[in-house]
Amino acid sequence: MTTRRSVLKGTLSLMLAASAMTTLAPLGAAAKAPQVKTAAPGYYRMMLGDFEITALSDGTAKFPAETLYIGAKDQIAAMLTKAFLDSPVELSVNVFLVNTNERLVMIDAGTGDFFGPTLGKLIPNLVAAGYQPEQIDDIILTHAHVDHLGGLVAGDRIVFPNATVHLNSRDADFWLSAANRDAAPEAKKDLFSAAVKALAPYRNAGRLKTFADGAEPVPGFKSTLRAGHTLGHSAITVESKGQKLVFWGDITHGDVVQFDEPDVTIGFDEDPAAAASARDAAFAEAVKEGYLVAGAHIRFPGIGHVGTDSDNFDWVPLNYSVTP
Repeated sequence: MTTRRSVLKGTLSLMLAASAMTTLAPLGAAAKAPQVKTAAPGYYRMMLGDFEITALSDGTAKFPAETLYIGAKDQIAAMLTKAFLDSPVELSVNVFLVNTNERLVMIDAGTGDFFGPTLGKLIPNLVAAGYQPEQIDDIILTHAHVDHLGGLVAGDRIVFPNATVHLNSRDADFWLSAANRDAAPEAKKDLFSAAVKALAPYRNAGRLKTFADGAEPVPGFKSTLRAGHTLGHSAITVESKGQKLVFWGDITHGDVVQFDEPDVTIGFDEDPAAAASARDAAFAEAVKEGYLVAGAHIRFPGIGHVGTDSDNFDWVPLNYSVTP
């Protein structure tokens, strides 16, 4: 006759047996967790006084340093090795968002669909950061290269339907000129075509505005001409409550070689000598004033200070914080 006690005794025996089997099972029998192989959304947020600053990653691109840098060829490999880097280096493409509480202003616009799958990540990272393309009021371009304006369009569609795009008049006149395109070397013609494709829809809609050297394209956003990389290459400065941040576009490509050797230029410079002079001036000012800098091609999030060291200048990344 089955009793309650016998049932309980049998259940207990089964539990003990199962426990013993689990204990004796080989470790390799446990199911393995698959590798995820995806990164966290690419945005970083901080406060500058009352302004909210959001760094947005558009992705990375392989950068063959020995090929694209001009000058100090025999030193580049050693400089990269010292920084635990190899060529080609993964070079960040960064975009920055400033929320002033009155306007939402974006500095540069990434690559869009002009390049490969490791780039063009701006919009998903913008959305992950809590914003939508329709909320952008203004886009200030540091210059008119495709990796800074390609994200303005997706095919023939305007990506930021409510934004006004601001560009230094020197760059607008140069890159939107059909005559300049026709006269350019074959390898550079695509840069002109990309600028036209990205900017023309905004120009046709009356939402491409040019600004003069040293002007404020948007109230409170000061520009400083740092010509050389392009004719109208401009740094953009914002300040709030005594804190200052300078978005300096392509003053450097990376945060190693051109800090140690500021005279090293890059194959994309329109005027290499002027680009090197602009870099010297930007470095000297950043060291003297101690303000924050945001670089378009410095390792994400690309915000930090410029210091000095025994090798010349040094990049000092912003201390990471989870509290904006």
